[in-house]
Amino acid sequence: MTVPPASPTSPLARSSAAPVLVLAAHPDLAHSRVNLALQQALSALPGVHLRDLYALYPDYHVDVAAEQAALAASRLVLWLHPIHWYGPTPLLKLWMDEVLSFGWAYGPSGHALVGKDLWLVLSTGGSEHSYHPSGHNRYLMDAFWPPYEQTAALTGLRFLPPLVLHGAHRATDGEIAAHVQTVVQRINTWPDWPEIAEMEPCPQCEAPMGERPEA
Repeated sequence: MTVPPASPTSPLARSSAAPVLVLAAHPDLAHSRVNLALQQALSALPGVHLRDLYALYPDYHVDVAAEQAALAASRLVLWLHPIHWYGPTPLLKLWMDEVLSFGWAYGPSGHALVGKDLWLVLSTGGSEHSYHPSGHNRYLMDAFWPPYEQTAALTGLRFLPPLVLHGAHRATDGEIAAHVQTVVQRINTWPDWPEIAEMEPCPQCEAPMGERPEA
């Protein structure tokens, strides 16, 4: 698959840093067509730092300091994963529990992520119609965003409109290629997206000291 390079005038090409952090979290990447194609394409882009969580942490022992350093160096955080039981895959959920810690990502002194963007690039096994009141998943896809949105709000991240490829198991090679091209194009043009210009400032939900999680 040919990956379109960033144009010389794109925000990523102009940056000497790696402003885009891709956190890829597919538990069985070898048998994935969609996520494998995306990881291969995104890892080749300038200005992108891709971290394959299942390759890095097969024992589920997350290096919190390394992950926080990668987050601190980024401006756009992209979570790339298939939907599992209407949410993130297990290792990404563990990553959230451990890396987005009180006093660092949220709480009275937790402001490390304030002003950054969060973008979800997801895939589902079910068809788009299945995520409908008349389908077997019963709800529109938007109904599953609140946990992600509130995580973003609590940590000061701006929640960008997610991109979802439905029916990943049945997607044709052409559909997958088009999806990859869309994701690459979006990254190459970020943050110059029309919808970003129209978005309200990110809501910030300050957690008081008394709400600190139990040790």
